[in-house]
Amino acid sequence: MKRISLPLIARIIIAGGLGIALASMLPLWSVRIFVTFNALFSQFISFLVPLIIVGLVTPAICRMGSSARKLLLVTCLLAYISTILAGLFSYGAGTALLPRIVGTAGHLQGGTAGPEVLPYFELSIPPLLDVMSALVTAFLCGIFLTMTAKAPAPGTEEQSTEGRGGLFAVFEDLERIVMLSIQHLLIPFLPLYIFGIFLKITFTGEASPIFALFSKVIILIFLLSIAYMLFIFLVAGIAAKRHPLRCLGKMLTAYLTALGTSSSAATIPITLRQTIKCGVRSEVAGFTVPLCATVHLPGSMLKIVACCLAIMIMEGTEPTFSLMLGFIALLAVTMVAAPGVPGGAIMAAVGLIGTVLGFGEADQGLVIALYIVMDSFGTACNVTCDGALALMVDALSKRGNGGNEEMSTQ
Repeated sequence: MKRISLPLIARIIIAGGLGIALASMLPLWSVRIFVTFNALFSQFISFLVPLIIVGLVTPAICRMGSSARKLLLVTCLLAYISTILAGLFSYGAGTALLPRIVGTAGHLQGGTAGPEVLPYFELSIPPLLDVMSALVTAFLCGIFLTMTAKAPAPGTEEQSTEGRGGLFAVFEDLERIVMLSIQHLLIPFLPLYIFGIFLKITFTGEASPIFALFSKVIILIFLLSIAYMLFIFLVAGIAAKRHPLRCLGKMLTAYLTALGTSSSAATIPITLRQTIKCGVRSEVAGFTVPLCATVHLPGSMLKIVACCLAIMIMEGTEPTFSLMLGFIALLAVTMVAAPGVPGGAIMAAVGLIGTVLGFGEADQGLVIALYIVMDSFGTACNVTCDGALALMVDALSKRGNGGNEEMSTQ
């Protein structure tokens, strides 16, 4: 018989539901088994996160820097600014609305109604690097490997990878190892990890405020993603002298496709086609759309920031602007490691969530679960906004070439 494969979001929802349902049936000794697994799995995640950053961000920087054209710099800069703006928008809206929506009465770390649940044993797996060291290592290696690459040969555009030597090949091998680790170790066991989290919080009586948190935050993040798409297409429409709502309407096909695939990479052909229909030149669209699928993640940023804010507010922690600005700025770069991996953005962000925001194991698990439940929403926002960014890049490149266009209503 053909094996039935459920999408990750379905497995996460089923795991959470089972954890809630079985909490009242299982004895304490059996709950402690899953709590023990979660303690070990959490240590493994902490060990793997720096490797994810070094192994995925370094080759990504090398590949992005392989071209000397100004178009690359412009696209990456616009993508970074857009992702930062999405995070700041999520922070502003979240701090204004979440205290009223979520409230602070049900502290996630507060006194529990049930018995304390401890693991049978714990095993420490120290990471090779901390998160900040991994980020600096990735930046330095990526940038300087790019600088040592050979110049492009006459009549070609791309730099040779020979100048990077064997070290670049090492990072490519590390990239493959990290991708396999995520795909075959992290992702398959993630539903069991989420099951253990929901089993514990339900068993100890912490679940009620979290259920209210999930439903309200999901609705808020969906509305924020729609608002941000309207904003970025308004800016793109002004820059490209095109009708923003009509361009956004043309990208609806890509949005719906991403809702189904939950993958920016799988949606690239549709995103490319719809971007060209918006009036972007095919050569510009062919460059910007695949690149933006890697470096432009406003939807993912919206979700992560809002999820973290919701938990911080429920716990009575003040999300100061300086704290969140630093987190957003680092996260916009760290998520370059995300594309091509289901739930990759949140996996790349776990280290920053722990080190910068101070989230513990349980809170990190809740952010992961909440993020993956809404995974398709963020991906759809990402690919749709890629069309707006392509419009901006196209307009800037035309102005750089002395071109001029009248307002179009395509």
